[in-house]
Amino acid sequence: MVRAVLALGLEAALGYPDWLYRRVGHPVGWIGAVIEALEHRLNRPELPAPLRRLNGVATALFVAACGAGFGLVLQRAADRSGRPMALSALLATPGLAQRSLHDHVEAVRRPLREGELVQARAALARVVGRDTSELDESEAAAAALESLAESFNDGVVAPAFWLAVGGLPGLYAYKAINTADSLIGHKEERWRSFGWAAARMDDLANLIPARIAGALIVLSGRGGWKTMWRDAPKHASPNAGWPEAAMAGALGIRLGGPAVYDGVRTDRPVFGEGAPAARAADLKRGLAVYRGACLLLVLGAAAYGLTRRRRV
Repeated sequence: MVRAVLALGLEAALGYPDWLYRRVGHPVGWIGAVIEALEHRLNRPELPAPLRRLNGVATALFVAACGAGFGLVLQRAADRSGRPMALSALLATPGLAQRSLHDHVEAVRRPLREGELVQARAALARVVGRDTSELDESEAAAAALESLAESFNDGVVAPAFWLAVGGLPGLYAYKAINTADSLIGHKEERWRSFGWAAARMDDLANLIPARIAGALIVLSGRGGWKTMWRDAPKHASPNAGWPEAAMAGALGIRLGGPAVYDGVRTDRPVFGEGAPAARAADLKRGLAVYRGACLLLVLGAAAYGLTRRRRV
């Protein structure tokens, strides 16, 4: 738990340096390249669906094992150093996304505040999967807030949770599973069979963290419990609805609803039904709630770690 607290603090302060990204890329990018290569080879459309599902199971297990193995190598290197706790915390920072998530949403907020919708859409396209070219100000603000809420779990709470539970192997196994779900865990025909295992593994890995993330958001926003409990189960995902509904409730706005992905309109549940639509100004409030939730996560983890040490 101490390692998770240190890692969260270091990542908030340092982020992932641009110079390092330009030289070696990012571990998530490495994992993504492996997944895309395996998908290209093992998910050919001429293969029968049962075989593609079996190949998908093997792919999900393989990339999870690769992630765990990568983390184990880093963990052993840290353990052999003179400062194992500090080094392992530093090596965990690429698996967290507190700072980058805040910066990406801030990059949407600034032009949206100035009425520069085209620039806001371009910035938003870097953090959401939906089509952004036709979004108005309210829709762009809502999309950014939904991404902020969901990614608070995927990029902050869940990685910190698995770092606390399983050290660096746990953290990077989670990142591999989550990346696989992002790339192949879709319901479209191409990925329905092949991505089934990745999606189910990601559901399981986020079962506890997503509910923690939702609770932290409503605690930071000082409200929203009713909306979260009522609306979270509406989401097709067993987990994504918790932080998204929590953000809608904490801000007292409406999120969700129809969206367009690859030119196809998708009906999605509404969180905070009856509340006013999101506005550009709500992004500032949402980021404040996000920062507060990150702080609560650190304080909660530190308090839990101290309690355990006293018991021991």
